[in-house]
Amino acid sequence: MKLQFYVILGLLFSVAALGQKKEVLNAKDQHAAEHFKNEYKKKNYKKFEGKITTKDNQVLFDDKVTFFDKSDKLTVPLLQQGLIYPQLLTDYQMNKFLDETTDKTQKRFLKLQKDPKASFDVNNISVKITELPFLNVNDKVKRFRLSTRNRNLPNSVIYFFELTNSKAAKKMSFDEFLKEAKLTYLDQEN
Repeated sequence: MKLQFYVILGLLFSVAALGQKKEVLNAKDQHAAEHFKNEYKKKNYKKFEGKITTKDNQVLFDDKVTFFDKSDKLTVPLLQQGLIYPQLLTDYQMNKFLDETTDKTQKRFLKLQKDPKASFDVNNISVKITELPFLNVNDKVKRFRLSTRNRNLPNSVIYFFELTNSKAAKKMSFDEFLKEAKLTYLDQEN
């Protein structure tokens, strides 16, 4: 009887120990995982080709300003490499509008505008980038969450994006990874 008790007790502890190895995701991370699972479509985006200037807590992309937290060690190098920039987000928002809007009057009105991108202009935003390591497929791919907040608007806009570096290795530093990285996915959170 004692032997059966110890065998059952041993099995219970081993099952409990094995069950704890899997990390449980919080709701935001679970949503990110679902987003990449259901919405992912790989595409190549261009790096910023203009002048990038960093001073204090802001990065200027030609005439567009992006603010960041000085203590954020992830956001600054990503912005300085020109992988994420306001003009990219402006183009993304405009294309999203054109793809998703079924109102023909709004589309015609947009085409009549002198500068149709002005309605979607992304400028003077604060950004925070967070890596999502539980979504990284391999050493060559890193996935992120980008939170943007326009200083004139009360809400923030969340994007998911992916960087791919075909020359990446396991022990490569983040800065080294960024040098050869390409933006291969960008989508707004639903």
